[in-house]
Amino acid sequence: MCFRDAASRSAYAPGRVKRLGPSFTFQQQSTRHPGLDGARGLAVLAMVLGHTLDALLSPEARLHPWVQHYWAFRGVTAPLFLLVSGWAVVAALGSKPTSARDTLGRRVRRSLLLLFLGYLLHWPGWHAVRDMGWTDAMLSRVFAFDALQCIGFALLIGSVLLALVPARGGRPLVLMALAVGVPVASAAMWKLGGGLPSPVQQFLGSAEGSRFPFFPWAGFFFAGAFAASLLNVLRPGLPQGFSLLAVGAGLLALTQLLLVPDWGPASAWMVAYRVGQGLLVLGVVTLAPTRLSGLLAPLGRLSLWIYVLHLPVVYGWADIAGLASRVGPTLGAPAALGVATALLGVCAVVAKVGRWVTDQARPWRAGSTTLNASIGGTRMSPRA
Repeated sequence: MCFRDAASRSAYAPGRVKRLGPSFTFQQQSTRHPGLDGARGLAVLAMVLGHTLDALLSPEARLHPWVQHYWAFRGVTAPLFLLVSGWAVVAALGSKPTSARDTLGRRVRRSLLLLFLGYLLHWPGWHAVRDMGWTDAMLSRVFAFDALQCIGFALLIGSVLLALVPARGGRPLVLMALAVGVPVASAAMWKLGGGLPSPVQQFLGSAEGSRFPFFPWAGFFFAGAFAASLLNVLRPGLPQGFSLLAVGAGLLALTQLLLVPDWGPASAWMVAYRVGQGLLVLGVVTLAPTRLSGLLAPLGRLSLWIYVLHLPVVYGWADIAGLASRVGPTLGAPAALGVATALLGVCAVVAKVGRWVTDQARPWRAGSTTLNASIGGTRMSPRA
Protein backbone atom coordinates (compact mmCIF):
# COMPACT_ATOMS: atom_id res chain seq x y z
CA MET A 1 0.00 0.00 0.00
CA CYS A 2 1.50 3.33 -0.99
CA PHE A 3 1.52 6.26 1.40
CA ARG A 4 -0.66 8.43 -0.80
CA ASP A 5 -3.42 5.80 -1.06
CA ALA A 6 -3.36 5.19 2.67
CA ALA A 7 -3.47 8.90 3.38
CA SER A 8 -6.39 9.40 1.01
CA ARG A 9 -8.42 6.58 2.57
CA SER A 10 -7.74 7.79 6.11
CA ALA A 11 -8.86 11.28 5.15
CA TYR A 12 -12.23 10.00 3.97
CA ALA A 13 -12.82 7.01 6.22
CA PRO A 14 -15.58 7.75 8.77
CA GLY A 15 -14.63 7.63 12.41
CA ARG A 16 -10.92 7.71 11.73
CA VAL A 17 -8.66 10.43 13.03
CA LYS A 18 -5.70 11.14 10.82
CA ARG A 19 -2.56 11.28 12.92
CA LEU A 20 0.15 13.65 11.74
CA GLY A 21 3.75 12.70 12.23
CA PRO A 22 6.59 14.88 13.53
CA SER A 23 7.00 16.65 10.19
CA PHE A 24 4.85 17.87 7.35
CA THR A 25 4.41 16.01 4.11
CA PHE A 26 4.41 17.38 0.61
CA GLN A 27 1.34 15.29 -0.27
CA GLN A 28 -2.07 16.92 -0.14
CA GLN A 29 -3.70 16.55 3.28
CA SER A 30 -7.03 17.44 4.77
CA THR A 31 -5.48 19.56 7.51
CA ARG A 32 -2.68 22.04 7.62
CA HIS A 33 0.46 20.64 9.19
CA PRO A 34 2.25 23.17 11.37
CA GLY A 35 5.76 22.15 10.27
CA LEU A 36 5.87 24.42 7.25
CA ASP A 37 3.88 27.13 8.98
CA GLY A 38 6.16 26.79 12.00
CA ALA A 39 9.23 27.63 9.93
CA ARG A 40 7.42 30.60 8.42
CA GLY A 41 6.22 31.67 11.86
CA LEU A 42 9.78 31.63 13.17
CA ALA A 43 10.85 33.88 10.29
CA VAL A 44 7.95 36.27 10.95
CA LEU A 45 8.75 36.42 14.66
CA ALA A 46 12.39 37.22 13.98
CA MET A 47 11.43 39.73 11.30
CA VAL A 48 9.06 41.79 13.48
CA LEU A 49 11.46 41.70 16.43
CA GLY A 50 14.38 42.64 14.21
CA HIS A 51 12.66 45.60 12.54
CA THR A 52 11.34 46.96 15.82
CA LEU A 53 14.57 46.55 17.75
CA ASP A 54 16.55 48.08 14.91
CA ALA A 55 14.27 51.12 14.97
CA LEU A 56 14.05 51.58 18.75
CA LEU A 57 17.18 50.26 20.47
CA SER A 58 19.48 52.92 21.82
CA PRO A 59 23.18 52.90 20.84
CA GLU A 60 24.09 51.71 24.34
CA ALA A 61 21.63 48.80 24.22
CA ARG A 62 23.00 47.69 20.84
CA LEU A 63 26.37 46.99 22.47
CA HIS A 64 24.90 44.29 24.71
CA PRO A 65 26.31 40.82 23.87
CA TRP A 66 22.91 39.18 23.36
CA VAL A 67 21.93 41.92 20.95
CA GLN A 68 25.10 41.28 18.96
CA HIS A 69 24.30 37.57 18.82
CA TYR A 70 20.75 38.28 17.70
CA TRP A 71 22.04 40.66 15.03
CA ALA A 72 24.11 37.78 13.63
CA PHE A 73 21.04 35.50 13.62
CA ARG A 74 18.98 38.14 11.79
CA GLY A 75 20.97 37.47 8.64
CA VAL A 76 19.03 34.26 8.03
CA THR A 77 15.56 35.77 8.61
CA ALA A 78 14.89 37.15 5.12
CA PRO A 79 16.48 34.17 3.30
CA LEU A 80 14.37 31.79 5.39
CA PHE A 81 11.25 33.83 4.60
CA LEU A 82 11.91 33.59 0.85
CA LEU A 83 13.05 29.97 1.04
CA VAL A 84 9.84 28.82 2.72
CA SER A 85 7.71 30.89 0.34
CA GLY A 86 9.14 29.05 -2.67
CA TRP A 87 8.88 25.76 -0.85
CA ALA A 88 5.19 26.27 -0.09
CA VAL A 89 4.35 27.12 -3.70
CA VAL A 90 5.74 23.84 -5.07
CA ALA A 91 4.38 21.84 -2.13
CA ALA A 92 0.89 23.11 -2.94
CA LEU A 93 1.14 21.72 -6.48
CA GLY A 94 1.06 18.15 -5.19
CA SER A 95 1.64 15.27 -7.57
CA LYS A 96 -0.98 16.02 -10.22
CA PRO A 97 0.88 16.45 -13.55
CA THR A 98 -1.31 19.33 -14.73
CA SER A 99 -1.51 21.19 -11.43
CA ALA A 100 0.88 23.95 -12.52
CA ARG A 101 -1.23 24.70 -15.60
CA ASP A 102 -4.53 24.33 -13.76
CA THR A 103 -3.53 26.89 -11.09
CA LEU A 104 -1.63 29.31 -13.34
CA GLY A 105 -4.36 31.94 -13.39
CA ARG A 106 -4.73 31.90 -9.61
CA ARG A 107 -0.97 32.15 -9.09
CA VAL A 108 -0.71 35.07 -11.51
CA ARG A 109 -3.38 36.88 -9.49
CA ARG A 110 -1.47 36.14 -6.29
CA SER A 111 1.74 37.51 -7.73
CA LEU A 112 -0.02 40.69 -8.86
CA LEU A 113 -1.47 41.14 -5.37
CA LEU A 114 1.97 40.72 -3.82
CA LEU A 115 3.41 43.30 -6.23
CA PHE A 116 0.58 45.72 -5.47
CA LEU A 117 1.05 45.39 -1.70
CA GLY A 118 4.82 45.64 -1.99
CA TYR A 119 4.76 48.88 -3.96
CA LEU A 120 1.90 50.26 -1.86
CA LEU A 121 3.99 49.90 1.30
CA HIS A 122 6.68 52.12 -0.25
CA TRP A 123 4.32 54.81 -1.50
CA PRO A 124 5.91 58.11 -0.32
CA GLY A 125 2.75 60.19 -0.57
CA TRP A 126 1.55 62.70 -3.17
CA HIS A 127 3.40 65.60 -1.55
CA ALA A 128 6.74 63.80 -1.82
CA VAL A 129 6.05 62.80 -5.43
CA ARG A 130 5.14 66.38 -6.40
CA ASP A 131 8.22 67.78 -4.64
CA MET A 132 10.61 65.35 -6.35
CA GLY A 133 8.99 65.70 -9.77
CA TRP A 134 9.50 63.24 -12.61
CA THR A 135 13.07 62.36 -11.66
CA ASP A 136 15.09 59.20 -11.10
CA ALA A 137 14.94 59.92 -7.36
CA MET A 138 11.14 59.86 -7.47
CA LEU A 139 11.04 56.66 -9.55
CA SER A 140 13.52 54.96 -7.23
CA ARG A 141 11.41 55.95 -4.23
CA VAL A 142 8.09 54.83 -5.72
CA PHE A 143 9.46 51.61 -7.24
CA ALA A 144 11.72 50.62 -4.34
CA PHE A 145 12.18 46.85 -4.57
CA ASP A 146 11.50 44.90 -1.38
CA ALA A 147 10.70 41.36 -0.25
CA LEU A 148 7.10 41.25 -1.49
CA GLN A 149 8.12 42.45 -4.95
CA CYS A 150 10.85 39.81 -5.06
CA ILE A 151 8.42 37.04 -4.14
CA GLY A 152 5.78 38.41 -6.51
CA PHE A 153 8.07 38.44 -9.55
CA ALA A 154 9.60 35.08 -8.60
CA LEU A 155 6.13 33.55 -8.25
CA LEU A 156 5.04 35.03 -11.58
CA ILE A 157 8.10 33.87 -13.53
CA GLY A 158 8.27 30.49 -11.83
CA SER A 159 4.56 29.76 -12.30
CA VAL A 160 4.66 30.51 -16.03
CA LEU A 161 7.75 28.35 -16.57
CA LEU A 162 6.37 25.45 -14.53
CA ALA A 163 3.13 25.58 -16.53
CA LEU A 164 5.12 25.21 -19.77
CA VAL A 165 7.34 22.25 -18.84
CA PRO A 166 6.45 18.62 -17.98
CA ALA A 167 5.89 18.11 -14.27
CA ARG A 168 7.99 14.98 -13.76
CA GLY A 169 11.20 15.76 -15.60
CA GLY A 170 11.00 19.44 -16.43
CA ARG A 171 9.93 20.89 -13.08
CA PRO A 172 13.09 19.97 -11.09
CA LEU A 173 15.36 21.01 -13.96
CA VAL A 174 13.72 24.43 -14.34
CA LEU A 175 13.79 25.07 -10.60
CA MET A 176 17.42 23.98 -10.31
CA ALA A 177 18.40 26.23 -13.22
CA LEU A 178 16.67 29.20 -11.56
CA ALA A 179 18.04 28.43 -8.09
CA VAL A 180 21.61 28.32 -9.41
CA GLY A 181 21.37 30.70 -12.35
CA VAL A 182 19.84 33.71 -10.57
CA PRO A 183 22.63 34.01 -7.94
CA VAL A 184 25.40 33.22 -10.45
CA ALA A 185 24.17 35.92 -12.84
CA SER A 186 23.67 38.55 -10.12
CA ALA A 187 26.99 40.36 -10.41
CA ALA A 188 26.64 40.63 -14.18
CA MET A 189 23.04 41.81 -13.93
CA TRP A 190 24.00 44.53 -11.45
CA LYS A 191 26.56 45.86 -13.92
CA LEU A 192 24.10 45.56 -16.79
CA GLY A 193 21.58 47.73 -14.97
CA GLY A 194 23.72 50.87 -15.13
CA GLY A 195 22.04 53.50 -17.28
CA LEU A 196 18.69 51.70 -17.45
CA PRO A 197 15.46 53.28 -16.07
CA SER A 198 15.27 53.41 -12.28
CA PRO A 199 12.48 50.81 -11.90
CA VAL A 200 14.57 48.32 -13.92
CA GLN A 201 17.62 49.11 -11.82
CA GLN A 202 15.57 48.49 -8.70
CA PHE A 203 14.53 45.11 -10.08
CA LEU A 204 18.07 44.10 -11.06
CA GLY A 205 19.78 45.51 -7.97
CA SER A 206 21.78 48.30 -9.59
CA ALA A 207 19.93 51.17 -7.89
CA GLU A 208 20.47 52.38 -4.36
CA GLY A 209 17.56 51.54 -2.09
CA SER A 210 16.80 48.17 -3.68
CA ARG A 211 16.68 46.08 -0.51
CA PHE A 212 15.79 42.70 -1.97
CA PRO A 213 16.55 42.86 -5.71
CA PHE A 214 15.51 39.94 -7.87
CA PHE A 215 19.20 39.19 -8.38
CA PRO A 216 20.24 37.44 -6.16
CA TRP A 217 17.32 37.30 -3.67
CA ALA A 218 14.95 35.34 -5.93
CA GLY A 219 17.54 32.58 -5.73
CA PHE A 220 16.33 31.82 -2.20
CA PHE A 221 12.75 31.46 -3.44
CA PHE A 222 13.75 29.08 -6.22
CA ALA A 223 16.10 27.16 -3.91
CA GLY A 224 13.17 26.46 -1.61
CA ALA A 225 11.00 25.45 -4.55
CA PHE A 226 13.75 23.14 -5.86
CA ALA A 227 14.15 21.53 -2.41
CA ALA A 228 10.40 20.88 -2.29
CA SER A 229 10.43 19.25 -5.73
CA LEU A 230 13.25 16.90 -4.66
CA LEU A 231 11.89 16.03 -1.22
CA ASN A 232 8.54 15.17 -2.75
CA VAL A 233 9.98 11.74 -3.65
CA LEU A 234 10.98 10.99 -0.04
CA ARG A 235 8.79 9.59 2.68
CA PRO A 236 7.54 12.22 5.12
CA GLY A 237 9.03 12.43 8.58
CA LEU A 238 12.61 11.53 9.41
CA PRO A 239 13.84 11.09 5.79
CA GLN A 240 12.75 14.61 4.85
CA GLY A 241 14.08 16.20 8.03
CA PHE A 242 17.48 14.54 7.96
CA SER A 243 17.80 15.23 4.25
CA LEU A 244 17.31 18.92 4.91
CA LEU A 245 19.94 18.84 7.65
CA ALA A 246 22.37 16.95 5.44
CA VAL A 247 22.00 19.28 2.45
CA GLY A 248 22.14 22.39 4.65
CA ALA A 249 25.26 21.21 6.44
CA GLY A 250 26.83 20.26 3.11
CA LEU A 251 26.28 23.73 1.67
CA LEU A 252 27.74 25.38 4.78
CA ALA A 253 30.77 23.08 4.69
CA LEU A 254 31.30 23.74 1.00
CA THR A 255 31.29 27.51 1.43
CA GLN A 256 33.69 27.27 4.37
CA LEU A 257 36.16 24.83 2.81
CA LEU A 258 36.56 26.66 -0.50
CA LEU A 259 38.56 29.87 -0.69
CA VAL A 260 35.76 32.16 -1.79
CA PRO A 261 37.07 35.61 -2.80
CA ASP A 262 33.70 37.35 -2.99
CA TRP A 263 31.24 37.54 -0.09
CA GLY A 264 29.49 40.68 -1.30
CA PRO A 265 25.71 41.16 -1.59
CA ALA A 266 25.70 39.86 -5.18
CA SER A 267 27.85 36.81 -4.40
CA ALA A 268 26.42 33.42 -5.31
CA TRP A 269 28.46 31.90 -2.48
CA MET A 270 26.74 34.16 0.03
CA VAL A 271 23.39 32.88 -1.27
CA ALA A 272 24.59 29.29 -0.95
CA TYR A 273 25.73 29.96 2.62
CA ARG A 274 22.38 31.48 3.61
CA VAL A 275 20.46 28.71 1.84
CA GLY A 276 22.42 26.21 3.89
CA GLN A 277 21.48 28.02 7.09
CA GLY A 278 17.85 28.17 6.04
CA LEU A 279 17.72 24.46 5.22
CA LEU A 280 19.18 23.67 8.64
CA VAL A 281 16.42 25.69 10.30
CA LEU A 282 13.81 23.95 8.15
CA GLY A 283 15.27 20.58 9.06
CA VAL A 284 15.11 21.34 12.77
CA VAL A 285 11.51 22.54 12.52
CA THR A 286 10.58 19.52 10.41
CA LEU A 287 11.98 17.11 13.00
CA ALA A 288 10.51 19.01 15.94
CA PRO A 289 7.40 17.59 17.61
CA THR A 290 4.14 18.86 16.19
CA ARG A 291 3.23 20.55 19.45
CA LEU A 292 6.43 22.58 19.43
CA SER A 293 6.25 23.71 15.82
CA GLY A 294 2.53 24.29 16.29
CA LEU A 295 3.26 27.16 18.67
CA LEU A 296 4.63 29.19 15.77
CA ALA A 297 2.21 27.90 13.15
CA PRO A 298 -0.52 30.55 13.76
CA LEU A 299 2.00 33.29 13.00
CA GLY A 300 3.08 31.45 9.87
CA ARG A 301 -0.47 31.25 8.58
CA LEU A 302 -0.84 35.01 8.97
CA SER A 303 2.67 35.92 7.82
CA LEU A 304 1.72 38.02 4.80
CA TRP A 305 -0.68 40.24 6.68
CA ILE A 306 1.60 40.58 9.71
CA TYR A 307 4.31 41.71 7.30
CA VAL A 308 2.01 44.23 5.63
CA LEU A 309 0.65 45.58 8.94
CA HIS A 310 3.86 45.98 10.93
CA LEU A 311 6.00 47.83 8.37
CA PRO A 312 3.94 51.08 8.32
CA VAL A 313 3.82 51.07 12.12
CA VAL A 314 7.59 50.72 12.44
CA TYR A 315 8.79 52.83 9.51
CA GLY A 316 5.75 54.93 8.63
CA TRP A 317 3.81 55.21 5.41
CA ALA A 318 3.45 58.16 3.01
CA ASP A 319 3.27 61.29 5.21
CA ILE A 320 2.51 59.36 8.41
CA ALA A 321 5.54 58.88 10.67
CA GLY A 322 6.23 55.50 12.27
CA LEU A 323 7.95 54.43 15.47
CA ALA A 324 11.37 54.92 13.90
CA SER A 325 10.65 58.67 13.61
CA ARG A 326 8.32 59.20 16.57
CA VAL A 327 10.40 57.29 19.14
CA GLY A 328 13.71 56.63 17.43
CA PRO A 329 16.68 54.67 18.80
CA THR A 330 16.15 55.67 22.42
CA LEU A 331 14.83 52.61 24.26
CA GLY A 332 16.59 50.01 26.32
CA ALA A 333 16.35 46.32 25.52
CA PRO A 334 13.39 45.45 27.84
CA ALA A 335 11.27 48.36 26.62
CA ALA A 336 12.06 47.71 22.95
CA LEU A 337 11.26 44.01 23.35
CA GLY A 338 7.98 44.92 25.01
CA VAL A 339 7.02 47.17 22.11
CA ALA A 340 8.01 44.50 19.57
CA THR A 341 6.00 41.80 21.37
CA ALA A 342 2.95 44.04 21.64
CA LEU A 343 3.20 45.00 17.98
CA LEU A 344 3.44 41.36 16.94
CA GLY A 345 0.41 40.47 19.03
CA VAL A 346 -1.71 43.35 17.73
CA CYS A 347 -0.82 42.64 14.11
CA ALA A 348 -1.63 38.96 14.57
CA VAL A 349 -5.03 39.75 16.10
CA VAL A 350 -5.89 42.28 13.38
CA ALA A 351 -4.80 39.82 10.67
CA LYS A 352 -6.84 37.03 12.25
CA VAL A 353 -9.95 39.20 12.46
CA GLY A 354 -9.43 40.39 8.90
CA ARG A 355 -9.15 36.82 7.64
CA TRP A 356 -12.33 35.85 9.48
CA VAL A 357 -14.23 38.78 8.00
CA THR A 358 -12.94 37.87 4.54
CA ASP A 359 -14.01 34.24 4.96
CA GLN A 360 -17.47 35.35 6.04
CA ALA A 361 -17.77 37.64 3.03
CA ARG A 362 -16.49 34.96 0.64
CA PRO A 363 -17.61 31.62 2.14
CA TRP A 364 -16.93 29.77 -1.12
CA ARG A 365 -13.21 30.54 -0.66
CA ALA A 366 -13.02 29.07 2.86
CA GLY A 367 -10.86 25.97 2.87
CA SER A 368 -9.39 26.64 -0.56
CA THR A 369 -5.76 27.22 -1.44
CA THR A 370 -5.30 30.98 -1.34
CA LEU A 371 -2.45 33.44 -1.29
CA ASN A 372 -1.09 31.53 1.68
CA ALA A 373 0.54 29.09 -0.73
CA SER A 374 2.98 31.77 -1.84
CA ILE A 375 3.77 33.52 1.41
CA GLY A 376 1.32 32.86 4.20
CA GLY A 377 0.84 29.12 4.41
CA THR A 378 -0.67 26.29 2.38
CA ARG A 379 -4.21 25.18 3.08
CA MET A 380 -4.22 21.57 1.96
CA SER A 381 -7.15 19.96 0.21
CA PRO A 382 -8.03 16.29 0.71
CA ARG A 383 -8.19 15.85 -3.06
CA ALA A 384 -4.65 14.80 -4.00
